[in-house]
Amino acid sequence: MVSDRGLDVLRVIVQDYVASREPVGSKSIVDRHAFGVSAATIRNDMALLEEEELIAAPHTSSGRIPTDKGYRVFVDHLADLRPLSPAQRQAIETFLGHSADLDEVLVRSVRLLSQLTHQVALVQYPSLSRSKVRHIELVSLTDTRILSVLITDSGAVEQRVIDLPRAVDEVTLSDVRAKLTNAVVGLSMTDAAAALAATPAVSTRPESPELQHLTDFISDTLREQIGANKQNKLVMAGAANLVRTEEDFTGSIYPVLEAIEEQVVLLRLFGEMATDQHGVSVSIGRENAPFGLAETSVLTSGYSSNGNLARLGVLGPTRMDYSNNMAAVRAVARYLSRLLGEN
Repeated sequence: MVSDRGLDVLRVIVQDYVASREPVGSKSIVDRHAFGVSAATIRNDMALLEEEELIAAPHTSSGRIPTDKGYRVFVDHLADLRPLSPAQRQAIETFLGHSADLDEVLVRSVRLLSQLTHQVALVQYPSLSRSKVRHIELVSLTDTRILSVLITDSGAVEQRVIDLPRAVDEVTLSDVRAKLTNAVVGLSMTDAAAALAATPAVSTRPESPELQHLTDFISDTLREQIGANKQNKLVMAGAANLVRTEEDFTGSIYPVLEAIEEQVVLLRLFGEMATDQHGVSVSIGRENAPFGLAETSVLTSGYSSNGNLARLGVLGPTRMDYSNNMAAVRAVARYLSRLLGEN
């Protein structure tokens, strides 16, 4: 059983080790922190922490460093979410406030989160299944090629170039656009796909087999576009931060880089992480071993886009500033939910 003072010793060991990357000894604790006890007493506390496998000695006669279990106790019981500074909060509002659509918002979010935490930042696309179709546009590029643009009420913009089986004029394209707009605008993505499958393709002008085929062709492509769900996609930024912390890994960081490129693995990890009292999920070290990330910690928080839920977070070595990173992840997630709720 670890005493309250022992937990306080664990707290300063974590904080000092994260700050310096040097093992922490009893003398430095007494010199730097006001415990009011001797170095011998601190050594006894550290011995009990070591028995509980919360700290370990990386070398003989060295100071101690936190273990994965020690980081877990720190995060669960000792880490205070420090409020972001006014400058950091202003940076979030300024950097994200000028984003035009969902894609740009998410790209800006991971870039900002990476800058705030100095870690790899990740954001999951929200499911579009509950979003509604706001607008459809068909833009002529050439006589036989058009750009299909689908905009949802959550701000997502889906674009696809369609090569047509025959040339089409602007009047015909306008007819098709009007029919598809009437069929799907205002419907959820799921209902819109079903409506396109059930709605016969009819032009406002007399039909011909060629025109019927053309309209069906565009309708089928748009249905595929609507059915595309980006929830199985991640946006990432800050991989260079992982390279800068290479000394925190016992071997090569390339297996870690390869693992984070496997988006399916990260999405599965996201789905298994439980949220704590701060609204943040933290998975540390060995807890990530099944995903090939045993030397990393992953911090995530949920955000909402018009009722569609997803996660954003950071990934880095277990030696990270948990308090600051948890606060940053939560702050960006909350701002992102507010921003996307306004779109």
